[in-house]
Amino acid sequence: MKNTAKTDLRNLTQDEIVQFVESLGQSAFRGRQIMAWLYRPGITDFSQMTDLAKDFRATLVDHAYMSAFSDPLIQRSSDGCVKFAFSLDDGKVIESVLIPEPDRNTLCVSVQVGCAMNCSFCLTATMGFIRNLIPSEIVNQVCAVGDFLRNEPKGKLIGPDRVTNLVFMGMGEPLNNLENLIKSISILTEQRGLDMTNRRITVSTCGIADKMMQLGRQTDVNLAISLHAVDDKTRDSLMPVNNRFSLEELLQACRDYPMAKRKRIMFEYILLKDINDSDEEARELARILKGIPCKINLLPYNESPGLPYRSPSRNRVYAFQKIVRDAGYSVFIRTSRGEDISAACGQLAKQKQPQQEVDHA
Repeated sequence: MKNTAKTDLRNLTQDEIVQFVESLGQSAFRGRQIMAWLYRPGITDFSQMTDLAKDFRATLVDHAYMSAFSDPLIQRSSDGCVKFAFSLDDGKVIESVLIPEPDRNTLCVSVQVGCAMNCSFCLTATMGFIRNLIPSEIVNQVCAVGDFLRNEPKGKLIGPDRVTNLVFMGMGEPLNNLENLIKSISILTEQRGLDMTNRRITVSTCGIADKMMQLGRQTDVNLAISLHAVDDKTRDSLMPVNNRFSLEELLQACRDYPMAKRKRIMFEYILLKDINDSDEEARELARILKGIPCKINLLPYNESPGLPYRSPSRNRVYAFQKIVRDAGYSVFIRTSRGEDISAACGQLAKQKQPQQEVDHA
């Protein structure tokens, strides 16, 4: 366990680092200098921050530290996806998934240990909710995977040697950890920090309607809604959150969501055989989303042991897509990645034993 008397600087936004160094009698400029060092590859201690005075570096050692994830368990999928299991200071484990493509590397990030939302089709829900992640535990997933990519032999890389895109679609409900999520986004997008762009960050929610507005006011990231049904009865049975925020409340929150003209909400729709995949439901999906600037991702269900749902046939998926597309929407079928290592959507959960051989970073 880390010394809790010291401050983990990777938990702090740039403004908070400035406040921290001012409490040590230093100028705000020193805080901005530290931020510029904190997320550089290979920087692991204060002695490497060579433009800081030696006595101030010694003061930092006494009062602060830089956390990092080390030695994650790594599983590689046959399709190129890589799943990382990170051990936290309290012994809990979280998972992140790298989805490489020739022009990008998308990292699926976790925000909680487990999840409280209890969606009936999701393996993570079987863990229950354990705790929220703090900002450093969110940001360090990105840092660790960035280190992994930089250290990979060039011949093994599918995409760039850095993380280019983030999706908060891993373990947990992001809007139930909103304060830490927003702080993490501030760190991730800070020019002196990881310098990522808002347009390459997507936050997904299962429908915490009363917190969506705060996310939209305080960030400019992309929003994805896990919809998965077109009527309250079906959604109630799949997603208990619908008992708190009905479909109409959720859709109204989407209509009210503060969003730049160029942006659209992404609606995620898992297709479950004989449950929500009929022609009638496709037509209803097109109807209820009318007037909301959006695009639609269809996800044929990733089957998981112990869960009763099945994936529809490809023809059924294509027929569903055609109906919604013919109604004027941009509709995409998301290709499942990482299924063979339980890294696909809805499959992240701490395994008692890895299903495949694992490596250490």
